[in-house]
Amino acid sequence: MSPDDPARHPEGARRLTPARVLDVDALLEDPHNRIVVCCGSGGVGKTTTAAALGLRAAERGRKVVVLTIDPARRLAQSMGIDSLDNTPRRVKGVDDAAGGELHAMMLDMKRTFDEIVESHADPERAAAILGNPFYQSLSAGFAGTQEYMAMEKLGQLRAKDEWDLIVVDTPPSRSALDFLDAPKRLGSFLDGKLIRVLLAPAKVGGRAGMKFLNVGMSMMTGVLGKVLGGQFLKDVQTFVAAMDSMFGGFRTRADATYKLLQASGTAFLVVAAPERDALREAAYFVERLAAEDMPLAGLVLNRVHGSGADRLSAERALAAAENLEDPRIVDQDGGKAGVRTSPGNSPDPHGSSGSAVSVPDDAAPETAPEVPDTSPEISSDVTPAEAPDAPERSVDALAAGLLRLHAERMHLLAREQRTRDRFTARHPEVAVTEVAALPGDVHDLAGLRDIGARLATGRPELPEPGA
Repeated sequence: MSPDDPARHPEGARRLTPARVLDVDALLEDPHNRIVVCCGSGGVGKTTTAAALGLRAAERGRKVVVLTIDPARRLAQSMGIDSLDNTPRRVKGVDDAAGGELHAMMLDMKRTFDEIVESHADPERAAAILGNPFYQSLSAGFAGTQEYMAMEKLGQLRAKDEWDLIVVDTPPSRSALDFLDAPKRLGSFLDGKLIRVLLAPAKVGGRAGMKFLNVGMSMMTGVLGKVLGGQFLKDVQTFVAAMDSMFGGFRTRADATYKLLQASGTAFLVVAAPERDALREAAYFVERLAAEDMPLAGLVLNRVHGSGADRLSAERALAAAENLEDPRIVDQDGGKAGVRTSPGNSPDPHGSSGSAVSVPDDAAPETAPEVPDTSPEISSDVTPAEAPDAPERSVDALAAGLLRLHAERMHLLAREQRTRDRFTARHPEVAVTEVAALPGDVHDLAGLRDIGARLATGRPELPEPGA
């Protein structure tokens, strides 16, 4: 039997037995928990998970705000936030019988940066900074800015003490570690040696200062300085001079938010798909959280595949498919040819692929049953001898195709099982909950409510037929 075959395992594709099963409802209902951070590599369903957790917490009595970053349009519309908005908006259609509320917002990275400038500089200096071309480029697309601003916005929301629970959907980074690393990188840039070098000409002033700036920047900007000319360098100098009093604040706030993430009342949920790269990334993140002394609640294993027919192994399905496609490949029991004949009828000596067996010489073929008038017309390019066999060949081909699809599904389940087992063997202390792969996207509150229920059960229950 193939090692990929789920039939090797008594419980098939649902053999995952982590040391702990994540109790999502206990996590959401505990009033001590004030922040839940959904993190993981890109494309694993963090945004949907964050939204579903927020909805479930709200319908269980908590006042919740979900801070999401660039969600899918249909998901945003399902939560009532169909346009980018940096202000929490209440989501309509939530069951508030328990007294809870759900608010949602999408991070506007540039607007958050602007708010920092406006709140930490006098109006004249703030206007100079906001209008500076170098600042506009920095606030709109500098590496790490989105992650830094997500943490800034988290700090702002927590400082207001207006919410029972803040659910954070971390930015869609290539690596999950970017969420923890980028704020430090940006803080180091704004508070490091480069800034001090750029700031020196402004403090010297006059022509000597500008000459010093040109000499110093020529080594750092290279071709960029030649292409953009002195105006670019002047924009940088103006920006640095205007931001001089604020640079220390970026590092201070980054450190404060970092401590908030380490504090009691914050819980990290690592979201991953049951794929090798995603779970390897999740393992790195689990280890990093432990090293940084940050509280890990558990792992959400998203898009787990299952099958209600997992007792039929991949090998048996493939063997049956080969039998249907060419009965000479696999030995057949006597009587196999008679499966499509009515009681009392002998096999057709010109049988289809599923009924090709030797017929005794003394077996007289009986007259084939009369075909009803309502049967489909046979194309003129099919000979009369071929016509009766065509429907049976079509059924055989369809059945063989379905069997091969089933075999592929069984191999997929086996791969996911091995990947999960490797993770749980390496991190048996991590609580796990699973969510089944669904046939379509979530695009309304009912879909989010269903995801929340699946998160709470901890098992990848299969979608209902037709769902």
